[in-house]
Amino acid sequence: MKAIICEQFGPVSDLRFVERDSTAVGAGDVRIAVTACGVNFVDGLFVQGKYQIKPPVPFVPGMEVVGRVVEIGSDVTTRAINDRVFVNVGLGGYVSELVVGEARTVLLSDSVTDGQAATFTQSYLTGWFALCERAQVQSGQSLLVLGAGGGVGLAAVDIGSSLGMRVIAVASTEEKRQLALSRGAEAVIDSTTEDVKERAKELGGGSVDVLYDPVGGDLGTTCLRALGDNGAYLVIGFVGGIPNLPANQILLRNRRVIGVDWGGWALRNGERNEELTAQVLKEITAGRLNPVEPVAYPLAEAARALTDLEERQVAGKAILVP
Repeated sequence: MKAIICEQFGPVSDLRFVERDSTAVGAGDVRIAVTACGVNFVDGLFVQGKYQIKPPVPFVPGMEVVGRVVEIGSDVTTRAINDRVFVNVGLGGYVSELVVGEARTVLLSDSVTDGQAATFTQSYLTGWFALCERAQVQSGQSLLVLGAGGGVGLAAVDIGSSLGMRVIAVASTEEKRQLALSRGAEAVIDSTTEDVKERAKELGGGSVDVLYDPVGGDLGTTCLRALGDNGAYLVIGFVGGIPNLPANQILLRNRRVIGVDWGGWALRNGERNEELTAQVLKEITAGRLNPVEPVAYPLAEAARALTDLEERQVAGKAILVP
């Protein structure tokens, strides 16, 4: 089997593409021939040792895997050869084949593509957890999404629109803004040429109700001021750096700052996360959510894919194809 190995924390360019021995299939296991591995910004943080969780090295990055079952253990009853399945492995996804317990696999509908299935978990579960669990948003509210052309932001646009929110998407290129419009945004803002805060207030009728921020930095600090009374600032990530949020602006108009750590919550609430995953996958299968088809890279070019994500060269999502 082929795999991408992180031998020590450092730049993603140090990742190695290697051959490894295949893992034996246990009685309750299935072997999956991987057709797509999801690539996420957080994978690069793991590799660089910048994530809050630091796995022992060496390790294989990647969490989202789609493929077909090619071998089953003697006790397997719910999976058959050639079943198309998804599995969230946490770590270990950048591989050409994978052995996991049958209970960890999710059978996929033909209405969901390999690319969609391999890229929905981190972005769509974060978005669903943020909007439905943490902020408990309502139909008709306005939602300002920063970084709307990236995977996490674009998922929030799609989810917010499906929930009946009035979505305003902020992105840096025309391609990314068009993607956001295709996923339900009612308006877009060019973050390179427009005053995002003022334009958001104008589009929101004076203010916005919810701010979804995977970017952080100065843009997040500025856009806090676009929130109206009881407005919710959802802290998703810090691609642009950790923002210095002024406490007086939080106090004024009773604004709320809400942390969103889906990954940590999922580890502590496994059963509830399974329910959340099933709900989101049901929405995708029914066509109410529409993950974008990802940009594909060969498995051997994992470092290039991660670099392109870090440098914001990818519109939407990315996958590795063994």
